[in-house]
Amino acid sequence: MIERSEKAKGNLFVVSAPSGAGKTSLMRALEEHLNATKQTVAFSISTTTREPRPGEVDGVDYHFVSKQEFAKQRDASAFLESAKVFDNFYGTNQALVEKSLSQGLDVILEIDWQGAEQVRRAAPDCISIFILPPSQAELESRLRGRGQDSEETIARRMQDAVSEMSHWTEFDYLVVNDDFSIALGELASVFISQRLLTTRQMCAKKTLLGSLFGQD
Repeated sequence: MIERSEKAKGNLFVVSAPSGAGKTSLMRALEEHLNATKQTVAFSISTTTREPRPGEVDGVDYHFVSKQEFAKQRDASAFLESAKVFDNFYGTNQALVEKSLSQGLDVILEIDWQGAEQVRRAAPDCISIFILPPSQAELESRLRGRGQDSEETIARRMQDAVSEMSHWTEFDYLVVNDDFSIALGELASVFISQRLLTTRQMCAKKTLLGSLFGQD
């Protein structure tokens, strides 16, 4: 279980969405937006047994391992969460997450609802966000627009997506990705509002607060 000490100033965010909801594009834009406003975040790099897609880099997009190596790490309790998705396994390295949080970084986990459920048990103070598409028709259109999957695969992904979307009520925040810029703004507001909590500002603005109230 993750223990949050006074020195662990970072927030742990869990972001989930069905395949095709636009989560990856939103997260990339969110990272750029937050870093531009000095809201430093770190994206947890998942470990997976699936094969790399064209353009993906080991250690950047994912840590690609064999199923045997994954099982070894899982048995050693190396993962904060792990799950089987589309015949492959995914997991989040707990030690790396704890290290980033202790450095004051907000950490983002992009995981499915199964992983989110595990993280909530291990870190009850995490902030969870679910991203929905505006309709099933639009979701299917986005999946087809990738041009990477067969009809059978698309049908399966749609079935799995509908099942995954049924878990949206388990999350703290809900964002509908209909208009990209609006969805991005809504996501950013969640992250920034957590930084503005009084308990966070007491640490981040310690020098200013001390000077304002004669405690420097």
